[in-house]
Amino acid sequence: MTHRIVVADRVAESGLKLLAETPGIEVVNLAGKGREELQHALGAAHALVVRSETRVTADLLNYGPHLRVIARAGTGVDTIDVPTATRRGIAVMNAPGANTVSAAEHAMGLLLSLVRHIPWAAEAMRRGRWDRKPFEGTELRGKTIGVVGLGRIGGHVAQIAKAFGMTVVAHDPYLSAERAAEMGAKLLSLEQLLRMADVVTLHVALTEQTHHLINAERLKLMKPTAFLVNTARGELVDEQALAETITAGRIAGAAIDVFAVEPLPADSPLRDLERVILTPHLAASTAEAQERVAVEICTAVRNALLEGDLSFSVNVPGISGDLLRRLGPLLELSRRLGRLAGALAQGPVTAIDVAYGGKDEAAPRPVQIAAVEGLLAGLGVEPVSLVNALLIAEERGIEVARKTGAALPGFETTVGVRVETPQGRTGVAGALVGSSRGRVIRIDDFQVDVAPEGWLLVIRNRDVPGVIGRVGTVLGGARINIGSYHQARRAGPGAEALAAITVDQALTDGVLDDLQRMPDILQVRLVQFGD
Repeated sequence: MTHRIVVADRVAESGLKLLAETPGIEVVNLAGKGREELQHALGAAHALVVRSETRVTADLLNYGPHLRVIARAGTGVDTIDVPTATRRGIAVMNAPGANTVSAAEHAMGLLLSLVRHIPWAAEAMRRGRWDRKPFEGTELRGKTIGVVGLGRIGGHVAQIAKAFGMTVVAHDPYLSAERAAEMGAKLLSLEQLLRMADVVTLHVALTEQTHHLINAERLKLMKPTAFLVNTARGELVDEQALAETITAGRIAGAAIDVFAVEPLPADSPLRDLERVILTPHLAASTAEAQERVAVEICTAVRNALLEGDLSFSVNVPGISGDLLRRLGPLLELSRRLGRLAGALAQGPVTAIDVAYGGKDEAAPRPVQIAAVEGLLAGLGVEPVSLVNALLIAEERGIEVARKTGAALPGFETTVGVRVETPQGRTGVAGALVGSSRGRVIRIDDFQVDVAPEGWLLVIRNRDVPGVIGRVGTVLGGARINIGSYHQARRAGPGAEALAAITVDQALTDGVLDDLQRMPDILQVRLVQFGD
C-alpha cells in the first residue's frame, strides 16, 4: 500500500526528503498553492502536513475521507479542528520540542530590545542622529520575570532569565510547586504574578480558558514600569485593551510576535504605539528550528502511517511506536474480544468493562481502547480507531470502565471484556499463548480454547445427545467447512452447553435460520473477526 502525504505549507526540504525516500510513501507538495488544489488532493490523502498558514476546518476535513494523520510543523494545534478530527478517528500531531530554543531566545531578545530601547536607538542612528540620553535603558539583573506557562519554552526562558540574574516567578496550574522549585521558579497565582513582575512573558497554549488571558482588568494589575512579552498566541492578549493601557502609560511597553489576526492588519492600533516592538511571528523562524521541526514532524507522520506510532499525537497521547510494537498481539486480541462480546450480546450495548491481567504497567489503557475499538467496529461504526474509540463510545452513551489485576490462572497475560445490554451481561476472555498468539479461553462461564480468526460460530444448546451431529449435518449440507469444533458444558448432563466452531466462510442467513430452528438450540451467533 502507498501512503499519500499532502504538504499544504512550506516545510524544510530535509523533512520532505525524509518522506520522499521512504518506500511506500508518496509526497504531494502543495505549498503556496490554492485551497481548491488542496481540497482536490485530500481526496486520496492519508496524511496532511500544515504550518500556521492553513486552517484545518471541519469543512476541509470533509474532503479527506481517508485521512489518518494531521500534523502541524510547530507547537500549537489551534489552527486545527481537533474535536472534529478526533471524532473522525484522525490523529492530530505536532512537534512541541523542536522550536523550544528559538522561541525562548526570541522572547529574551525582544525583552532585551525593550529594556535597552534598541530598535528606537538604531532608527535614530539611521536618521543621522547621535542621541544617547533618550535611550537610557535598564538592566535585567535583579528584576523579576513572571513566566506564564512553565512548559518547554517557558522553562527555557526561565533558565535564560536566571542566567541574567533575574528572579523567576511563574504561573502554571498544571505544575506542582516542587517541580517549579526544581526549575528555580516560585509558583504564584496569575494575579500575584502580574502585581509582582517587572516583565510578564506568555508561554501557554490557546484554549477557551486562556483566550484573552491578559485583558483590561489584568493589565491594571501590572506595574507602570512593567513590560509584556507575547511570543505564544495572539489571542491570549486583548490587543485593544493593551493598546489603550500603553497609550495611557499604565505599563512601560510590550513586545509582540503573535497576533489575533495574521498578517497584522494595517490599521491595528498596536502599529502606532511608540513603546511597542512588533515582529511578524518570528519566534520559531531560525534555520535550526525549521530543520528540527521539519525532521521531527515528518518522522512522526512516517512512523504513524507505517508503524501506528501515536506518541506525537495530542488527541491520543502516550501511545508510542515502541509500545504499540510491544503490545501489538495483545491489542489485536483485545480488539477481537471486543468484537466477539458485542456480537454475542443481546440488545444495544450500554456499557463495556475491560479487565487486563498481567504485569505490563503501560498496557491497561491501550488494551481498553483497543477493546472498545473492536466493539464499535463490530457494531458497524466507521471510521473507528484508537483515536476516536472512547469518544464515540461516550457519544453513544456506552459507559467504559477498566480493571487491572492478575492474569487468569494458567496464563501470564489475559484480557476480559464484559458488555451490558438492557437484557443482561455477556463476558468473554482471551489470553496470549507465548508472545504472539491470542486465544479465546472463556465465553461467559464456559471454558473454551479457540483462535479468534476468520469466522466463529457460537451456539448455545441444551446438553443432550445428537446436537453436535445435527449441527455438523446442517453445515456440511451447506458446504460450510469446519476448521475446529470446541464443545464446552456446565457440570452435569442435561444442562446448557456451548459450541465454538471456526468455519472457513460466512454463513448465509438461511443456514443460520436452519441452525436456530433445530431442536435444543437456544442461541446462534456468527462473528467475523476481520481477517
